[in-house]
Order: sequence, then structure tokens, then C-alpha cells
Amino acid sequence: MSTHPFDAIVVGAGAAGLMCALTAGGRGLRVAVLDHANKVGKKILMSGGGRCNFTNTGTTPAHYLSANPHFCKSALARYTPWHFIDLVEKHRIAWHEKAPGQLFCDVSSKLIVKMLLDECAAAGVEVRSHCAIERVEQADGGGFRLRTAQGTFAAPALVVASGGLSIPSLGASGFGYELARQFGHGVLPTRAGLVPLTLSGKHQERLADLSGVALEVEARCNGRSFREALLFTHRGVSGPAILQISSYWQSGDELRLDLLPGRDAHEWLHAQQKQRPDAELKTVLAEVLPRRFAQRLCEVWLPNRPMRQYDPPQLRQAAALLSNWPLVASGTEGYRTAEVTLGGVDTDGISSSTMQSRRVPGLYFIGEVLDVTGWLGGYNFQWAWASGHAAGEALLA
Repeated sequence: MSTHPFDAIVVGAGAAGLMCALTAGGRGLRVAVLDHANKVGKKILMSGGGRCNFTNTGTTPAHYLSANPHFCKSALARYTPWHFIDLVEKHRIAWHEKAPGQLFCDVSSKLIVKMLLDECAAAGVEVRSHCAIERVEQADGGGFRLRTAQGTFAAPALVVASGGLSIPSLGASGFGYELARQFGHGVLPTRAGLVPLTLSGKHQERLADLSGVALEVEARCNGRSFREALLFTHRGVSGPAILQISSYWQSGDELRLDLLPGRDAHEWLHAQQKQRPDAELKTVLAEVLPRRFAQRLCEVWLPNRPMRQYDPPQLRQAAALLSNWPLVASGTEGYRTAEVTLGGVDTDGISSSTMQSRRVPGLYFIGEVLDVTGWLGGYNFQWAWASGHAAGEALLA
């Protein structure tokens, strides 16, 4: 089988891999991107409801989870959201800001994939799909040799941009972690992140028929809080507030919701009691919460009666529940629907400025395969662009 010689081989044609390839190709390197899937950029295509939340202008290192919270700083500082916006505008892709800082394509995420592929083509990068990798080994005298379904590829530099375990239906696998272990790198325990939570037993029974009901809450767990929408599902809870807090929650952890975020629940109830003494609690709550949910609260958690019948301790008790409602989750929906994978290749063995292995010269890890996970809202794409750019600038430099 013939060998295809390159300066660098990138494993994985997702956001990080394509950014790395076009950056390195732009420096005059011969780069090949290999992906086992039938088409490239699948996660980009499905992201943001098909509109791709491609960055967040408020990105800071504080928006990432990692065993080493300092690791992401260098790459993020050197490739900012504004650099990527410049690239988007160069390709005349219309975009808009949906929530503060969250940028989306006006038309389609396909335009982001096309932009990356056009940049790769202009830089002479060879991108191959349907290219499953059968074996990776270090070549005699340095460099790497990859045996694939499309022949043998060789290069002095190898970039692992194969992503994590989230959404296996798009081709996600643990291949990058296997490669890391093969070359002596530690892999920290992985779990699903930015994922819906499931309920079980009586907790699920009480809420399952509220599927489709949404409300704004402040979700709190392990010292973190997110004020966003919550959505009840047949199996549990979802929505941005839950996806965000899920990255900080693990089985057995206490999860609390403020059902009246931005209000002092006791002051508000006290005012309602004075103004509307004959109104029942469920009626009062239904004016600030979805009606069905307000009714359920008063069937299960709060005694329902006219407001005048609550004495001060009972009113305080009701307020305490509304501002600190316990949600007992039993698990998550898992990698099937998780947007990201927490954990991954231990950053202790990787240079934060170049993404190169400290153990094996010429070996790089970028993107989601590393133990760096962003919040919901464009932060994970920004990490892909920044880490990919860092490696692309460093390859064979």
C-alpha cells in the first residue's frame, strides 16, 4: 500500500481539526485531515438548531471546566471571538446575537462548514471522509504512520482532534482517548455534560405529565447557579438552566431551583396576601408560573388555601420552598443527547501554548478530546477554534 507523505496529519474533521488544518496549511504546510464519518463537521451542522452558535463574545477562562482551570488561558487569549468573527465576515456569512454574547448564523450552520472547507482548500489541505484509521504507530526515526481504509499516511506531526463521546449517532467514539493512552497520556474520567437530567420514582411520577411546560428558574448546585429556562420532559428536566447545571451535578448531589428568580419570594407572597386575601395560593402562583405547574406545586408541595389563611410562619415556609425548591435528579440522559464530554485527555501532559504532548514530540491534542469543557452558549466552539489555531501555528515551528 502506498504511503501519502504530509507535514501534518489531523485526525478528526470537526471544528478544532479543520481550524488547525487551515491554520497550518496557511503557513505552507502539507496537511491531511482524516475522518471516519461520511461527511465532515457533523456537530457543527446540527449545532444551534442548525444555525450554529459559533462563538460567544463574552468568552473568558471562567466559562470552562477543567482539572487545570489555567490551561485554556493561553490559547483563548491568542485567538479571540473577534478573530473568528473576522473570518465569518470575510466569507460574508450573515450572523446575529441571540442572547447576550451568543452569535448564530442568520441562515445555516452549513455556511460555517463551507467556510472552513473553503479555507482548507485555499491552503491546499487535503480533507478525507470515509477514512477509518486502523492503526497509528510512531515511525522509525520519529514521526507517525497511520494505516487507514484509504492507504497509509505518514507525517512528522499528528494532531488528535477526534472529539469526545457525546452524540454517538454522529460518529463520536473514544478513539482519541485510546490514542492518548497508547502514547502514555493520562485520561481523566469522562461523563456527559450539557445534558438533560432524568427523574425516577415518585419524583418522575409527580412531574411527567408536565412535559412541555417551561419556566425561568435559577438552578443551583455545588456553588454554581444559572438563571435560564427549564423545560419539563417525559423523563425529567431539560432547557438551558438544566443543561448548564448538569456539568456541575453528579449523582447524589443536591440540586435546588429558585422558582421566582429575581424576586424576594416572602415579600411577594406577603404583598399578595395583603392585596388579595381571598385568592387561593394556586391562583396567585399561576400569575407568575405556568398554571399547570402552579397547580402541581399546590397539590404536592404546598397546602392550597386562601392567602389570608396563611400565618406568618406558614408564609415564610412557602416562600422558602419557592426560592429553594429541591429537584431530586436520578441521572442524566447520557452521551446520547449530551452536547459535550466532561473530562478527557489530562492537560498536565500537554503544553498550554502549543497543544503539543510533553511526552511525544510531534503529537498534539486539541478541542473536546482534552479535559476542557465550556458552558452552553458558543464557548465550546470558541475553545475548538482557539486550541486548533494554537496547534496550527505551532506545528513544526
